[in-house]
Amino acid sequence: MSRYAAAIERWHLPSIDADGRREPRVLFSTAECRAVVIALRDGEELGQHSVRERAVLQVIAGSVAITTGAQTVSAEAGTLVTFEPGERHSVRAESEARLLLLLAPWPAASHYTAGESADPGRMPANASTPALD
Repeated sequence: MSRYAAAIERWHLPSIDADGRREPRVLFSTAECRAVVIALRDGEELGQHSVRERAVLQVIAGSVAITTGAQTVSAEAGTLVTFEPGERHSVRAESEARLLLLLAPWPAASHYTAGESADPGRMPANASTPALD
C-alpha cells in the first residue's frame, strides 16, 4: 500500500462552528501548514496585525475590507488574498463573513520564543475534526 493511501480528510467550511474572531476553529495543523476558519460578524475586525508565516486568506462567504499600508480593497466570497510573512494588515467584515486562513509553514521558525513548545501538531482546545466522513 502506498504511503499516500490515507483516508481523505475533508471539511464543509460553511458549516464549521467558528464563533467570531475570538473563537476561530483550527481544522488541522502540521509542520507544512495550519488551516483556520474564522467567522466575523458585520463590522467585526481583525485589527492591524502581522504573522510570522505566509498567510493565505480565502473569503468563503460574505465580504470583507482588507487594508495593507495605505491600500484598502473589498474582497467578496471567492476571493483569495496572500500576505508576506510579517506584512501588517487588517480585515474588517462588511457583512457577516466566513474566512479560511492558511499559515505556512506552521509555525515559522521565529513564531515561538525560547522555551515555548514549537510542536506544529499542537492543537487548541477548539480544534475541529473533519466534519464529513
